[in-house]
Amino acid sequence: MTREDRAAKARSPERRSRDHEQAPPTRVPIRTARVLVLAAVFACAACGLVYELALVALGSYLIGNSVTQASIVLSVMVFAMGIGSLAAKPLQSRAVVAFAAVEGALALLGGLSVLALYAAYAWLGLYVPALVVVAFVVGGLIGAEIPLLMTLLQRIRKQDAGSAVADLFAADYVGALLGGLAFPFLLLPLFGHIKGTLLVGAGNAVAGMAVVLWLFRGQVRRGARLMLWGGLAGVLAVLGGTYALADRFEVSARQALYRDPIALAERTAYQEIVITRGLKLSGRSDLRLFLNGDLQFSSVDEYRYHEALVHPALAGTRGNVLILGGGDGLALREVLRYRDVRRVTLVELDPEMVRLARTYGELAALNRRAFEDPRVDVVNADGFSWLRERVGAGSGAGGFDSVIVDFPDPDDVSTAKLYSVEFYGLLKRVLAPGGRFVVQSGSPFFAPRSFWCIERTIREAGLATVPYHVDVPSFGDWGYVLATPGDAPPPLRMDPTVTGLRFLDEGVLRASSVFARDLRRDDVDVNTLIKPKLLDYQRQEWRDL
Repeated sequence: MTREDRAAKARSPERRSRDHEQAPPTRVPIRTARVLVLAAVFACAACGLVYELALVALGSYLIGNSVTQASIVLSVMVFAMGIGSLAAKPLQSRAVVAFAAVEGALALLGGLSVLALYAAYAWLGLYVPALVVVAFVVGGLIGAEIPLLMTLLQRIRKQDAGSAVADLFAADYVGALLGGLAFPFLLLPLFGHIKGTLLVGAGNAVAGMAVVLWLFRGQVRRGARLMLWGGLAGVLAVLGGTYALADRFEVSARQALYRDPIALAERTAYQEIVITRGLKLSGRSDLRLFLNGDLQFSSVDEYRYHEALVHPALAGTRGNVLILGGGDGLALREVLRYRDVRRVTLVELDPEMVRLARTYGELAALNRRAFEDPRVDVVNADGFSWLRERVGAGSGAGGFDSVIVDFPDPDDVSTAKLYSVEFYGLLKRVLAPGGRFVVQSGSPFFAPRSFWCIERTIREAGLATVPYHVDVPSFGDWGYVLATPGDAPPPLRMDPTVTGLRFLDEGVLRASSVFARDLRRDDVDVNTLIKPKLLDYQRQEWRDL
C-alpha cells in the first residue's frame, strides 16, 4: 500500500465525504452544467417572488390595508434573507446536500404558506403573528440559496468574483420578473391562491432539488443521495395531496368566517364575493353580500340603507343620474322608482358583481331586475379614473343632475382615494347646475373621526354639506353626506311623490340631521391622495372594536 493510500485510509469519514463532494462534476460538460445551475437560479428566484406576492395578496384579501401588509411581508422577508445568507456560510463545504435540503424545505413551507395562514386566520385568529413567522422562515430559506448556488457555480468552473456575481444575479433578477408576472396573470386566474402556491412549491422542489441532485450526483454519497431523493418524493407527495384537498379546505375555512351558510363564493380579478343565506326565527330569509369579508348588505334591512342613501339626493332635478359603485343594483332600484329619470349611468369596477346582480336569482329579485331597465347604462371602470377621463375630455361640465356614491368603506389605499379631495373635486365638475351628490360615509358612532373626515374633505373641495344618519340594524348607526357646489347647504328633504318606501319619510329625515354630542367631531384632517388620513382613522377606530 502506497503512502497516499495509507493517508487516504487514515482520513476521517467526514474528511473523505467532504473530499468526495468537492470533486468536480465529470458526467456533464462544463457549459451545460453552468446553464443548468443558472436555470435553477432562475426558477428558484421566480418561486421566491411568488411566495412574497402570495403572502402580500393574502393579507390584502383578509385584512385589507395592502400597504401595511406589503410592508410587513417585504421588510420581514428581506431581513430574514440576510440572516439566511449568513446562516448558509458554514454549509458551503457541503453545498450540494445543503442546497437540496434548503430547496426541499422551501418548497414545502412556501407551497403550504398560504394555506397555513388562511387556517390561522379562519380558526385561530392569529393571522399577523403567523404571517411574521412564515415570512421570516421563508425569507431565511430564500436567503440561504444564493451563497450555496454561488459555491456550486464556482465548483463547476472557477470565476473571478465579479463575473460570478453578475451571472448569478442576472439569472436571479430575470427569474424574479417571470415570477412577478406569472402570479397575477397566470397562477391566480387559472389556479387560485392556494393551488397556485402549491404548484409553485412543487416546481421549486423539482427545479432546486432534482436538477442539482442529478447534476452533482457523483459528489454525494449514495446514502445521502437516496435520502434526498426520498425527501423530494415526500415533498411532492405532501404538496400533491394538499392540492387534491385544497378545494375542500378552502370551503371549510371560508365557512368558518361567516355566521350563515355560504350560498356562493367567487374570487374575481378585484375581490372575493361571498353570498350567505340564513333563516331568521321569524322564517324570513336573510341574504347577505360580503366583499373581501366586509358586509355590504343584509336583505332583512338593506332598504333602510338604500332609501336613506338615494332619496335625499333625488329630491331635486334628476333627469340624468350617476351611480358610482353599487354593483349589486339596490341603489339603482331606488333611483328607478322615479319615472322622470331619463338616464342612469352606473360605474362599477368589477363586471362579475354586475353579472351576479343580473343573473343570481335572489339578488336579481331583490334589486327588481333593475339592470334590465332600458334607461340604465353600465360602465365597468374604476370610478376615479372614469371621472378623470370624463373631465379631461371636456365632457364633464353640465353632466349629471344627481350622483349617488356607494363605494365600500375606505379601509385600503385603493378605496381611500375615492374619498379624497381630488376625487370630490372631479365629482364637482361633472355636476349639472343645481346638481347634488350623496356619499355613504360609514358609522358616526363606531368610526366618528372617519365620518367627519369625509364630511370635512367634501367641504374642502368647495362644496356645501349636510351630514345625516339613520339606524340600519345590520350596520348600526350609519351616516351619509349630502353635498352641492357653493356655500348654501342643500335642503335635506325628499320628493313627496315617491311611493313604495318602507322606511324613509319626512319625519325620519328631519331627525336624521341631528347628531348627539358624543357623535360630533371637529378634530379631523382632510383626506388627500398624498396624505390619506382617512386610512389612519379607519384603522384605529375599527381596530378598537
